[in-house]
Amino acid sequence: MIDKRVKCIADAVAGVRDGDVLLVGGFGTSGRPAALLAGVLELGVRDLTIVANNATIGADIVGDLMRAGRIRKMVCSFPRGLQGRTIFDELYAAGKIELELVPQGTLAERIRAGAAGIGGFFTRTAAGTRLAEGKETRIIDGQAYVLEAPLRGDVALIKGLRGDRWGNLVYHRGARINNPVMAGAARLAIAQVSEIVELGALDPEHIVTPGNFIDRLVEVPHEERT
Repeated sequence: MIDKRVKCIADAVAGVRDGDVLLVGGFGTSGRPAALLAGVLELGVRDLTIVANNATIGADIVGDLMRAGRIRKMVCSFPRGLQGRTIFDELYAAGKIELELVPQGTLAERIRAGAAGIGGFFTRTAAGTRLAEGKETRIIDGQAYVLEAPLRGDVALIKGLRGDRWGNLVYHRGARINNPVMAGAARLAIAQVSEIVELGALDPEHIVTPGNFIDRLVEVPHEERT
């Protein structure tokens, strides 16, 4: 019998190791698996690389991980907080955290390429800018294109709205950003959902992430902090 469910957050994040690359879904705090990230903080692992659309807004779980000195590198599109300086700015200015800045569309496509087994792709985004330095550039149809490498993680942390014991997931509107593609781009995919439902309760036409992409599933009914 296929059953991806685990009893608690600690069981869900068991096996996350020092130095792992974590793919973290969501857009800002919307769709971010905060409970799983809190479990990673509690686990005590260090030297992590976090791949996410945003770094931290300041008062959030990623900021907590940064304050605890657990994150070595951020790979993201938007490292700054919307309300001004954050702990990321302080750490980056002090040389205590690394940053790989990636345009949003390029970030999503690099992760998709990692999930699909694609060896890389050419894009016009960032051509002729500092972000293209050190990367292969080709002229295609008279336009400069930059070669971007696929991006995979050791662990994907996913937030869905509902799931079943097979690991099938549905999402809440825009909170699905990056979550589905990240589920296929890591050796271990862990999902938190607000509700685990019985098999057959999810409309197959509404399932965004099929269960074969998910390894562990934990229910977090009342998450207060993102």
